[in-house]
Amino acid sequence: MSNRASWDEYFMRIAKEVSTRATCDRKHVGAVIVRDKSILASGYNGSIRGLPHCDEVGHMMVDNHCVRTIHAENNAIIQAARNGVRIDQSTIYVTASPCWNCFKMIANAGIIRIAFAEFYRDERIFEFAEKLGIALQEVQI
Repeated sequence: MSNRASWDEYFMRIAKEVSTRATCDRKHVGAVIVRDKSILASGYNGSIRGLPHCDEVGHMMVDNHCVRTIHAENNAIIQAARNGVRIDQSTIYVTASPCWNCFKMIANAGIIRIAFAEFYRDERIFEFAEKLGIALQEVQI
């Protein structure tokens, strides 16, 4: 019997490692976009490129949410776009399930599967993932 990690475990562990680069101490989140067992892009939550991070200047709070940061899922999609990488028909591995805004971006980017390590806040994603045919799966690591 092998102790070899499954592909889901492998990519989720990478997403967990990516989260160590996050710069908002309220929650460290990492994301990895994968197709055909190859990593296409990654992202973590952090401030707008070139601007100070939460861990440098503090949080920018609105309705009990820090809005200084761009979420990990968005940063991974942006990284793919900046590098001209097609992510249609891919899977995104995220250490926390996407918020509603990230879910909408994931859906419109053509990502067909969302794997998450922990549920985080927004129940709407389950209903809309089913309506859109997006697979939504918890992956424990």
